[in-house]
Amino acid sequence: MAEMTIRAATSADITLIHRELADVIASSPFYSERFKAHETARLNRNFLHSLLAIDPWHIMIMCADGVPGGAMVSGPELGAVFRYWSWVFPSHRQTKLGMFGMRAFDAHWDNKRFHKAFTFVRPENEVARMLLKRYGYKETALLEQHIFGQDYLLIEKFYTRADEPYDQGVNIGRLGRLRLRLKGLVGG
Repeated sequence: MAEMTIRAATSADITLIHRELADVIASSPFYSERFKAHETARLNRNFLHSLLAIDPWHIMIMCADGVPGGAMVSGPELGAVFRYWSWVFPSHRQTKLGMFGMRAFDAHWDNKRFHKAFTFVRPENEVARMLLKRYGYKETALLEQHIFGQDYLLIEKFYTRADEPYDQGVNIGRLGRLRLRLKGLVGG
């Protein structure tokens, strides 16, 4: 059995993550073509680099025997952590990497920093719904015609939250963007 590990992404991982993310979005049977185009454009390399600047753990890479086999992309959203996408790469789909990743995600983020984790799932995506339920997530609401006219389920899991300042979200500002550009110029 393969040794499963989790790690935060680095700048060197962005090309792989972007390619695999674009593939999972394009190949998903649950989303409209309009949503797929929007999501692919929104979750571009710049967006992924911004997540790294906020916290490299917002792009978690699931590995089997040291080889990347899946990823989870998240971001801070108004005091909660929003799971944008979680997926296992086609090369690792017959492994337990997805279940391992679910446990690792919650173990990392239930650290008194966020009051909950949440995501949107299409009602037809029974595998994702089952997996999230298995790890303590609850289907809170059906959001009718929520994104480009399609229904979505709001699924969330409450975490232990300390009374500390909240994260400020994905916007890293002008100085943050300048730091990213400089880092890119010097090979960081």
